[in-house]
Amino acid sequence: MTERGQVIRPLIATTVAAAAAIAAAYTFGPDAKAEKAGRTAAAQKTGQQQAKAEAITAADACTTSVKYPKRQLRGVWIATVHNLDWPSKPGLPPDRQKAEYVQILDNAVKRRLNAVFFQVRPASDAIYRSSLEPWSQWLTGTPGKDPGWDPLPFLVSEAHKRGLQFHAWFNPYRAADTAASPLPQGHPARLHPEWTVKHEGKLYYNPGLPQVRDWVTKVVTDVVKRYDVDGVHFDDYFYPYPGRGTRFADQAAYKKYGKGLSLADWRRRNVNQLVAQVSQAVHAAKPYAVFGISPFGIWRNKAQDPSGSATTGMSAYDSIYADAKAWIKAGSVDYVMPQLYWPRGFAAADYAVLAKWWADAVKGTEVDLYIGQALYRVGAADTPAWTKAGELPAHLTLNRRYPEISGDVYFSAAQLVRNPLGVLDRIVKEHYARPALPPVLRASSTPLVAPRGVKASGAKLTWQAQPGARAYGVYRVAGKDVACATADARNLVAVVPASAAPSYTTSRPGTYYVTTIDRLGNESPATRAS
Repeated sequence: MTERGQVIRPLIATTVAAAAAIAAAYTFGPDAKAEKAGRTAAAQKTGQQQAKAEAITAADACTTSVKYPKRQLRGVWIATVHNLDWPSKPGLPPDRQKAEYVQILDNAVKRRLNAVFFQVRPASDAIYRSSLEPWSQWLTGTPGKDPGWDPLPFLVSEAHKRGLQFHAWFNPYRAADTAASPLPQGHPARLHPEWTVKHEGKLYYNPGLPQVRDWVTKVVTDVVKRYDVDGVHFDDYFYPYPGRGTRFADQAAYKKYGKGLSLADWRRRNVNQLVAQVSQAVHAAKPYAVFGISPFGIWRNKAQDPSGSATTGMSAYDSIYADAKAWIKAGSVDYVMPQLYWPRGFAAADYAVLAKWWADAVKGTEVDLYIGQALYRVGAADTPAWTKAGELPAHLTLNRRYPEISGDVYFSAAQLVRNPLGVLDRIVKEHYARPALPPVLRASSTPLVAPRGVKASGAKLTWQAQPGARAYGVYRVAGKDVACATADARNLVAVVPASAAPSYTTSRPGTYYVTTIDRLGNESPATRAS
């Protein structure tokens, strides 16, 4: 993603208790039929039984609505580099840092988001206590200086308390924000200068070295093992973006490891090897965690490759050696989140063209697709489309055409407070009127048990806490037809985090049902309130 204080990327600059099991995942195309997943015969409903906890019987075909997807990732990036989002400036006391973070999360919940992608490693440094890399300067103002607390347990637990997934975001190759500043004692680039390349004022790890791939994998694995994260996330920074045209000085590594490949193919292989290595390590360390990447929005242009997009901007494949199609084909990522930071109709990179291209790229695979949205560009006077409050909401409307698109993530958290042009109010009204469950991280090997003791007393709905629950889904049905009550989000009124009291205050009369949701996103059958 584009980072404030740095040059905008080339293209942007230029141009119920039950026998019945309800499906955990649905297809959300227009008038799509809900998938069946392990449904069994439902209990007969009589006038007496309807007053008690009972199973919802899922009809063989439930018509769902693209306007109310039951599962949809709704996320926000929280950048720490240059104090873009958190903390607001270095050197703040821990209580102030905590308060600022909680404000970000509360704004995310207010906008009905369900995931955060938090930058834990901006540049071979750590926003957490690490024996491998030094404390980040963005915490204290001084690289390597201990801030007096380990933020990451707090950051993760506060997100989970609010029902938000927490994805740890790493920058793999940036060794230091500037090559001119001295590195703190114990910095890996100081201990191993042979791993690094100075390039246009910055210090990078050389992607061509096996030692670098091993180190990045070690750093990532350390976080996955020690902290309760839901996933690992890489952004779009691989080999350096084109700048002044200086050659990246990796000739010695190429000579040693190139093995007959062209320089460009070798560089792409280096990145592909790191992606596969990290993916394997993440899944070995924490099987339910996901690993995904947010690549630059253009894989390749059609002029260079018939399978590319009808665009004319910078190509990630050719310029920074990031081959997202290879990751999708190999299944080395659980999701891709292309940064489509351009409006509809933009000549060099039309959002409408790219959304379809990426949907086609993942079609038929097990790789999920989310779209990186340029919330930070809303209101920008340099592009007429971004001066209109309807542009970004229109992206989400367009996404409904493609069932492969499973959500959106916004750059970045600072804009949740600023709400440029009131665009977030509009997105909530038009697209997030109902909460949504996040996509399933991993399918559960055992069926979840439906909530017990679901009772309605006046306006208070209560139930017994369920072991292993991360949250509970609360559904409200106005009429008597409950066969498809949980098929999409039309009846979903709340997702209650398991950290809260197992209760919900109802605002309207109706028939209420509660489901159990585990940390993987799997959902139990529904229990009707008695």
